[in-house]
Amino acid sequence: MHAHNVYFTLHDASDAAVASFLADCKTYLAVLPGIHSFVCGVLESELNRPVNVRDFDVSLHVLFETRAAHDAYQVSALHDEFVARQSPNWKSARVFDTAVR
Repeated sequence: MHAHNVYFTLHDASDAAVASFLADCKTYLAVLPGIHSFVCGVLESELNRPVNVRDFDVSLHVLFETRAAHDAYQVSALHDEFVARQSPNWKSARVFDTAVR
């Protein structure tokens, strides 16, 4: 399996912009083949321990059945549409890919 986790900091983190981001995640990304599990969400504001990283607004967590499924996802038309729609609002996007064993 392959885990693909992305943490986004947004230029506009208003409720409307975050709602648009999450809706587009579900519309364009959650439906792609080879996904074992998919979730997206927002920073948990109440958890503020010294170990909590808090420099992001929204996150995406995709577990793929195979690395090949991840690779196909990256070049899919739906992924490209998501990026085109949402990337203008990204201040930063940090990607963490993991070979899950």
